[in-house]
Amino acid sequence: MLIFRRLFSPQLALIRLVFGAVLISFSGVFVLLVEVGPVVSAFWRTVLGGLMLLAWLLYKRRKIIPGLRSLRWLILAGFLFAADLYAWHKSIVFVGVGLSTLLANFQVFFMAAAAVFLFGERMTRMQLCAIPLAVFGLYLIVGLDWDVLDPDSRAGVYFGLITAVAYAAYMLSLRQARWAAPLRDAASDLCVASFFSAFFLYITILVAGDSIAITRLSDFAWLSTYAFIGQVLGWLFISSSLPYVPTVHIGLALLLQPTLSYVWGVLIFGRSVSATELIGAAIAIVAIYLGSKSAASKGQEAEGRL
Repeated sequence: MLIFRRLFSPQLALIRLVFGAVLISFSGVFVLLVEVGPVVSAFWRTVLGGLMLLAWLLYKRRKIIPGLRSLRWLILAGFLFAADLYAWHKSIVFVGVGLSTLLANFQVFFMAAAAVFLFGERMTRMQLCAIPLAVFGLYLIVGLDWDVLDPDSRAGVYFGLITAVAYAAYMLSLRQARWAAPLRDAASDLCVASFFSAFFLYITILVAGDSIAITRLSDFAWLSTYAFIGQVLGWLFISSSLPYVPTVHIGLALLLQPTLSYVWGVLIFGRSVSATELIGAAIAIVAIYLGSKSAASKGQEAEGRL
């Protein structure tokens, strides 16, 4: 237990952030391993993850119900994470693990936009250069053959970009919840947000007329593993690090997710990759790196105001 407490100390926040990014990089793999719809798998990820966190919190006798200040942010975080998973899981099915995760990590630039329009920060020259560079990288991946892409592939790109918006807003909301009640356990915040996400995803499934039934034992096993790795461990490490890590480090560490997801897509599913696509992915990742690095000078100021 002493080692566990040490791991969740403020001094090791950056290590937790990096480790969390590595864990969630496997999320897309689990989505493709189960024979349920993308929204249904997102629902089970959040509800099973929430139940796992709830069991842990009850065992440790930790406070679960948040105060009103943090509750509003957790409800918003739950909604945004549901939107994030809905769009991202759709994108995975349409364009694969690597590209969908790469698109999702354009969140770096949406966070920069939030800093400008919501918090009055000015964009740096490096950010102004990084954004068009990232768009050019995306163009190399999908733009050269955009005219011949089928409707599903185009929809996958759109869903990926929607994911980026929801992803950025989710992280900002979760950070707000952590700052609203800094003495609360990070697992408590994540548990509450997970159940709200499951609720919103369930509403979406009902409206679509789908079923949440799992007919294969192997699917339940994969979804349980997915929930434990992606929803519990991965985001517990990430969310617990948010109040202590500068904004620039958050952006940089989360770049591990698209990079590793791209690798898993090639190694596990044998996805073919062209030279142009590799160049485009490299340019996009470098641009995301520059975009997050350029926020370094503003990071400490923003953390005090958010």
